[in-house]
Amino acid sequence: MLEICRFHGIIIAMYYNDHAPAHFHAKYTSNKARIAIATGEVIQGSLPRRALRLADEWRTLHEVELQAAWDDVTARQPVKPIEPLE
Repeated sequence: MLEICRFHGIIIAMYYNDHAPAHFHAKYTSNKARIAIATGEVIQGSLPRRALRLADEWRTLHEVELQAAWDDVTARQPVKPIEPLE
């Protein structure tokens, strides 16, 4: 797991061996979700409503950076951290 951001108790990560579509993993307490970068759709898992809303707000603000991180991860390159949601 490559952690790229942490805010409000939510951990955002990507994995070097992940597959399309472009997505990130969000973990909040014992809840986990795989979320599409382009749409915010929950591909797998679930988060509490508040955590999902915060993760989606963050995704919207950082969509370009997230896509760049996805491109780096799939090329097995180092990934830059992304600023947290304030």
